[in-house]
Amino acid sequence: MAIEGEAWVLETPGQPLVKRPRSWDVPPAGFALLEVLGCGVCHTDLGFADGSVRPKQALPIVLGHEIVGRVLATNGSSAQSLQGKIVLAPAVSPCGACPACVRGRPTSCPTGRMPGNDADGGFATHTYVPSRDLVVLGDAGATTLGSIDLEPWQIAPVADAATTAWQALVRAGLARDDVAVFVGAGGVGTFGAELAASAGAHVVAIDVDERRLAAVAGRVAAVIHSKGKEPREVRDELRRFMKAKGVTTAPVRVFETSGHPDGQALAFQLLERGGSLSVVGFTPDKITLRFSNVMALDADIHGNWGCDPALYATVIDRILDGRVHVAPYVESHPLDDVNAVLAALAGHSLAKRAVLIPRRRGSDA
Repeated sequence: MAIEGEAWVLETPGQPLVKRPRSWDVPPAGFALLEVLGCGVCHTDLGFADGSVRPKQALPIVLGHEIVGRVLATNGSSAQSLQGKIVLAPAVSPCGACPACVRGRPTSCPTGRMPGNDADGGFATHTYVPSRDLVVLGDAGATTLGSIDLEPWQIAPVADAATTAWQALVRAGLARDDVAVFVGAGGVGTFGAELAASAGAHVVAIDVDERRLAAVAGRVAAVIHSKGKEPREVRDELRRFMKAKGVTTAPVRVFETSGHPDGQALAFQLLERGGSLSVVGFTPDKITLRFSNVMALDADIHGNWGCDPALYATVIDRILDGRVHVAPYVESHPLDDVNAVLAALAGHSLAKRAVLIPRRRGSDA
C-alpha cells in the first residue's frame, strides 16, 4: 500500500531543512499511518534545527511533534476503529509499563516516544505515530470540529502547547480562586492562562511583548507589561492586583512559560510563601538563583515535560466547546515555507503559533 509523499528533513544542524521524497507503507505493529493535516512549530523544533539541542534520533530526522492528521492505516486489531478518523497525536507517548508509568508519572517515562525527536515527526505529508494514545477529534470527512467549527489544523498546537500547560496546572494543584501567574504569554503561556481561567483561577499574564498581552488581555484578570522593569516592580504590581481583588491570602501558582533566562529569574522571584513555581519553558542558558528562598518560603518547584495522554480529553473538551480559545493564537503556513517559518520564529517576528499544512496531491494551493 505504498503511499508517496514528501518530508522536510534536518540533515545538518544550523542548515535549512531539505525537502525529500518519501514513501510510507503498512505501519509497524501498534502504530498508525497518518495523513498530516497540520503540524505546529515549536521552539523545541527551532532548537533541534539550529543545533542548540540534539534530537535523540541520529540525523537525518523529520522534525515536528504537534501533529493532527487523518488515520489512513493501522496495524493491530485494537486500532481498527480509528480508520479514517481525524486525530491528535500526543507530543510524547509513554511506554505504559516502566516503573515511572506504573507509579503514575508517565511524563517521566525514560522511553517515551516524541515525534521529531525520538523518531520522524510531522513536517511531512505523512507520518507514523503510536495508535494507543491517539485522541479522536472527528469522523472521516469532517471539515470542522466542535460546536465552534474549528478547522482540524487549528488543533495541532494542542498536542504540546496547550496540554503541556494543563499538565503543569494539574501538577501544581491549581484550584478555583488560586492566583495563577504566567511569566511568558507565548504559545504555552496563552493556552495555560486560558485553561487556568477556565478552572476558576485569578489569572495574571506577564510578558515583555505588548502584542502578546493584548491578545490575551480580555481573557485573563490582569496583564503586566514587564519590559524594562525590575523583578521587584513586577512583584509589587502583582501584589497590588491581589490586594484589589481581595485575594492576598490565596495560593500563588507561578508558571514559567517564557523559556528565557530573564523570564525564569523573574518567575523565581515571584514565589510567595506556601506557593509554587512550575518550570514549563526551556532554555539551555544558565541563571543564578538564591535557592534558599524555596526553603524560607516553604514553596514548591515542579518540572514539567509534556503531558500525560490521559489528560488530553479534558483539554480537547474545553477547546471544542469554546471555553478555551485556539483560533486567535494560531496561523497557517504552507509546509514548503518551513525554513522561513523557523527563521521568523528565531527572529521573534511571529505573532501567533505557526502551523504547517502540507499541500495536497493534485492541488495548486
